Amino acid sequence: MEKEIASLLLKHHITITTAESCTGGLIAASLVNVPGISGQFGEGYIAYSNEAKEKLLGVSHETLMEYGAVSLQTAQEMASGARAAANADIAIISTGIAGPDGGTKEKPVGLVYLACACGSEIKVERHIFDGDRQQVRHKAVGAALKLVEQVIQQEYK
Repeated sequence: MEKEIASLLLKHHITITTAESCTGGLIAASLVNVPGISGQFGEGYIAYSNEAKEKLLGVSHETLMEYGAVSLQTAQEMASGARAAANADIAIISTGIAGPDGGTKEKPVGLVYLACACGSEIKVERHIFDGDRQQVRHKAVGAALKLVEQVIQQEYK
C-alpha cells in the first residue's frame, strides 16, 4: 500500500509527514520502504509522551488534561501540529493504547485514533483493534495507510 501512496504523492506533487505515538515510527518506516520517497516525505515525529506531543506538535496541555492523549481532540491537534511543523501538505498521525497494559473501561487496550490533516480538513478515525501489542500497532499502520490513500483520492481528484 505504501507504493500506491508514494505514487499518489508524486502524481499530485504533495508532501506528507507523520506523527506517531502508539505506532512508534512504523507508519514512517512503511513510507520509507519506498525508494525515492524523500521527495515527498521529509520528516516525521515520534511523540510518545504528553510532553513530546506538546513540544513537537503543539498539542495544548489543556487538551491532554481534559481529554487525554488517546482522544479525538488530541488526534486532531497532533495532525494539525505535525502538518504545520513539517510544512507538509498532508499529515497522518496515530495515538492509542497498544497494550497489554494501560487500558480502561472507557479506553480499552486496542483503542487507536488515526487522523489525517489535508487542506482545511482533518479526518479522524476511531478503531479498536484486537490482538497483542505488535498486532495492534501493525493493524493501526495498515488502517493509517488506507486513511491517507482515501484522503488523497478525495482531496486530489
